[in-house]
Parts: sequence; structure tokens; C-alpha cells
Amino acid sequence: MNEYVVIFEEAADGGWGAYIPDVPGVVALGNSREQVAFRIQGALKAYAEEMRAQGRVLPEPLHAAGTARL
Repeated sequence: MNEYVVIFEEAADGGWGAYIPDVPGVVALGNSREQVAFRIQGALKAYAEEMRAQGRVLPEPLHAAGTARL
């Protein structure tokens, strides 16, 4: 099972978005971070199912996340 980095971003209007850098096109939007976290998981699952139906595989995860302190 692969784990992918998910980037969450809060918009100026308070909405949220998320994307997976290693899987271009898999994105989610919503009103809260929790809603977007749920939706991005569903989007990745749907994408993976479609890839399998086409006989293809998901790309290997290449990104990692960390923190920086200032």
C-alpha cells in the first residue's frame, strides 16, 4: 500500500483545497479541511480504480513532507 503526500491549502474565502503532487489531477475542494481530507481520499480511490480498470498502476510516491522552524 502506497502513502501519498497530500497538500492542503486554505483559500482567502475560508474554503479549502487539496492535491496530491505525485498523482496529477487528483484534487478536492470543500468548506473545511476535514471535508477536503475525506474528499481527497475518495478522489484517490476513484482514480486508482480507474487506473486498474485500464490495466495501469498508480505512480510511485516521490514526495515527502516535513516541517521547518523559524
